Amino acid sequence: MPVYFKKIESYISQLGYYISYQDEKEGIFCIESEEDGVKNLIIGVAPPIVVLEQFIFTLKSDDKEILKSLLKKNRDIVHGAFVLDETGKRVIFRYTMQVETLDPNELEGALNSLGLLLSEYYEQILEFSKQ
Repeated sequence: MPVYFKKIESYISQLGYYISYQDEKEGIFCIESEEDGVKNLIIGVAPPIVVLEQFIFTLKSDDKEILKSLLKKNRDIVHGAFVLDETGKRVIFRYTMQVETLDPNELEGALNSLGLLLSEYYEQILEFSKQ
């Protein structure tokens, strides 16, 4: 895992993201980019995969219309998807990639997808977080 961890660390730096936390033993990075609206994005390196997770908001209720809307939006997302955590209350953006073939362009595509999603869908996300 150290080889993959270092590889991803170099990609994160190349792409201009700030690493606010990292733990090589656990295979975890926490990254940020204010200009892209990314804060506390978790990158988990767990060969054979790399997982990106960004907390979006907490569901205050099991509103069927919100959940339905999120599922519909998943169809428009180029990379990744909205998912619920194990509690069923936290909405997270999640993207999974193969670590062995990962290159900077693929990681950048996943991060850009999140940035685009947040910029295009932020009004609805704000509304959902209030309900």
